[in-house]
Amino acid sequence: MAEQEISSRRWPMVVVANTLPVRRTKEKGRSIWEVSPGGLVSALQPIIQRAQGAWVGWTGTAGRAPDPFMHGDIANIPVPIGAAELRGFYQGVCNRTLWPLYHDAIRQPEYHRHWWVHYRAVNERFANAAAKTVAPGGLVWVHDYHLHLVPGILRKLRGDVRIGFFLHIPFPPEELFTRLPWRRQILEGTLGADVVGFQTKAGAHNFTRLAQRYAAARGRGSRLQFAGRSVHVAAYPISIDFEKYESVARHPAVLNHAEELRKNLGSGRKIILGVDRLDYTKGIDVRVKAFGELLSRELQTIDDTVFVQVAVPSRERIEEYQELRSSVEELVGQINGRFGEVGVAPVHYLRRNLPFEELIAMYRAADVMLVTPYCDGMNLVAKEYVATRFDNTGVLILSEFAGAAPELHNAQLVNPHDVDSLAEAMHHGLTLAPKDAKKNMRAMRRVVKRHTVHDWANSFMKSLKGKG
Repeated sequence: MAEQEISSRRWPMVVVANTLPVRRTKEKGRSIWEVSPGGLVSALQPIIQRAQGAWVGWTGTAGRAPDPFMHGDIANIPVPIGAAELRGFYQGVCNRTLWPLYHDAIRQPEYHRHWWVHYRAVNERFANAAAKTVAPGGLVWVHDYHLHLVPGILRKLRGDVRIGFFLHIPFPPEELFTRLPWRRQILEGTLGADVVGFQTKAGAHNFTRLAQRYAAARGRGSRLQFAGRSVHVAAYPISIDFEKYESVARHPAVLNHAEELRKNLGSGRKIILGVDRLDYTKGIDVRVKAFGELLSRELQTIDDTVFVQVAVPSRERIEEYQELRSSVEELVGQINGRFGEVGVAPVHYLRRNLPFEELIAMYRAADVMLVTPYCDGMNLVAKEYVATRFDNTGVLILSEFAGAAPELHNAQLVNPHDVDSLAEAMHHGLTLAPKDAKKNMRAMRRVVKRHTVHDWANSFMKSLKGKG
């Protein structure tokens, strides 16, 4: 389909997200588009393809956007973001205002008016692109904190369409959100949607109370009245592609690789694993300290156990992330220097992305999985680990502040700020009776298998169509 035809066509369903579902890569010396990894893209792809829909998003590169193009039966509508806008919109409001504020203000949020100007301008550009793309009476699904204003702007441009908004990260309580200078604009922009979804009931409750207080919304429970319309507000906890993770985990090559990992890390040693983006919300630093405490108190020895932390690079140009990286690497060095022996390292630290099959092999090799964020919208790593444990082995230690905690209550729930209790939880997980571990894992696997990422997407779409 030619670019002009894509631009002039109107699509019955449009997804609007910060980035497109594809990314540029090199193949045999030429630049091509390939599908981006991640659960959101895999969940939404079949829905958009069935609806013959389009995806509005950014390419990830500052400057002029390429022309609209087709990829995998999905029309990709690129939105340009300039270099100055990138600093104000993405690096500013998104990463240094909303991200820390929404994660319990773990880092002090920054509020700058010139950043807000760029945030508003980019949201208007996304909304205009969606308005020109969606067919009369069509559906638009807007995603995440980057685009809070899009539903409200789009509502004024296209009152004929149904609009959904889903927030993938936590939505903060009243005492935190009220600090935001643009609290009313964020709330009113989000209320432009017909359906507003959150990861947890707490997030939906926080939004409802704030909308009533600062945006003149009325109503109770999951129904709000705003600007003469009804807005449905509810929790839609996201999940994973259970069958995909389980099937790869059962593959002989992956199982062999898992055994090789166990041998390389030391036969007889139990493996504790952490897999996270290198982000200050994930609690990696306290987790490493707790493992050092485990060894210091002689609850375990380096002959008994080894800790593997995979830290995926994230936002490396931002100062706070550079400081976190230095802090974590220093802690790892201190523990290895104090407790390690020649040929035996207590902590193995990998700062890089892992290929999918290698990640699954890591999950299979791990006896204990540590998922201990200070605050998280959901945290899919916990569900991914559970999906790979087809033999019901393994122990999940999970932060009580992760969005997954209410669903996975058979995990060992911990306070990620408490070094002592985290060390004790590691010891308990390493020494838990196999029958008890299997009972807990079996229960968690039932939960994750029963509610997959496809169920999540279908549930939201049902509500957006007015059938839920």
